Amino acid sequence: MPCPVASGDTMRRRDFISLTGGAVAWPLAARAQTAGKLPIIGFLGTDPAAWSQWTAAFVGRLRELGWIEGRTISIEYRWSEGRSERYTEIAAEFVRLKVDVIIAPGGSALATKQATSVIPIVFTMAIDPVSSGLVESLARPGGNITGLSLQSTDIAGKRLELLRDVLPGLHRLAIIANVSYPAAELEMRQVQAAARALGLDVAVLEVRRASDIGPAFEALKDHAEALYVAPDPLTVNSRTQINTLALGARLATISFTREYVQAGALMSYGPNYPDLFRRAADYVDKILKGAKPGDLPVEQPTKFELIINLTTARALGLKIPESFLLRADEVVE
Repeated sequence: MPCPVASGDTMRRRDFISLTGGAVAWPLAARAQTAGKLPIIGFLGTDPAAWSQWTAAFVGRLRELGWIEGRTISIEYRWSEGRSERYTEIAAEFVRLKVDVIIAPGGSALATKQATSVIPIVFTMAIDPVSSGLVESLARPGGNITGLSLQSTDIAGKRLELLRDVLPGLHRLAIIANVSYPAAELEMRQVQAAARALGLDVAVLEVRRASDIGPAFEALKDHAEALYVAPDPLTVNSRTQINTLALGARLATISFTREYVQAGALMSYGPNYPDLFRRAADYVDKILKGAKPGDLPVEQPTKFELIINLTTARALGLKIPESFLLRADEVVE
C-alpha cells in the first residue's frame, strides 16, 4: 500500500500545487492520507444476500493487496434491492460522500457515470460496455471509467446450445426480460437472433416490475418448453418466484449465475462472478495507487462455469446424459 508522506514533503507539495493552480492530480491514496482519512470505496450492489460470495471475493482480494477494511480503507455499501431507479440516487450519494472509487454493476454504471466525470468508476458486470456508451473502446475506455465486461450477448447462443443438449426436441423457447433495463433488452434481442438461427419459435415475457412476472407466465400458457432468463436486478431479486413458476409450467430454465440454480433453475452458464469481483479489486488497487481509469483496458471473463440442478431435472422428468454431467463445473442436488 502507499507509504505515508513526510510532513515537510507534504508542505512542499502543497506549495507547488497552489502555485500551479491545483493542476496536478496526486494519487488518490496519497491525497486521502494527507487529508487524514482512509480512502473510501463506494460499493453499489443489488442484493446483499445474492451478492455475498461476490462481495467476499472483492474484500478478500483487497486484503491480499494490503487494503484492510476499517484499517487502511473504508467501504460504503449501498443496495438497490432490484430497483434500477435507485441507481441515480445512490450515485449522487457517493458524490456527496466524496468517495475515492465507485464499484458499480453494469446496469448502474451509466447512471453513475452521469453523476460524476471525476470520481473513478469500476464496473463489474457490463453486458456490452461499448454499445451501451459506457466506454469508447475496450482497449482505451477513456474518461473516468473502466472495469469488467461480461460479453454476455456473445454467449447467448452457447446457452441455447446447452438447452438443446438436454432437450434435443426443443422447439419453443420463452425469454423473460425486463424491457425497461437496456442491457436486458439488448441480450433479449441477441437471444432471439440465436434462437432463430437454431430454428426455435420464441415467446417473449416482457416485464418491468415484480408484479408483472405472474401475469406474464399466465399469458404464456403451454407455448414453450424452456425458459431463458435475461440478467438484470429485477430477475435476480425475483429468482425464487421465476423458478417456482417455471417449474410449475414444466419449463427447463437456463440462467446466468449459480445463485439462480441454487434457487431452483435447471442450469446456468456464465462467467465465474467471484473471479470478476476479485479482478475488480485489482482495478481499485491500481487506481488508488495513481492509475487513471481511462487508461486501464476493460477486461473480459476468463473463467466460465456450467452449473446443473439434478433435483430440478428429476422434477421435470429429464434424464441428463452422463457426458453432459461430466462437463459441469458443479452439480446441485
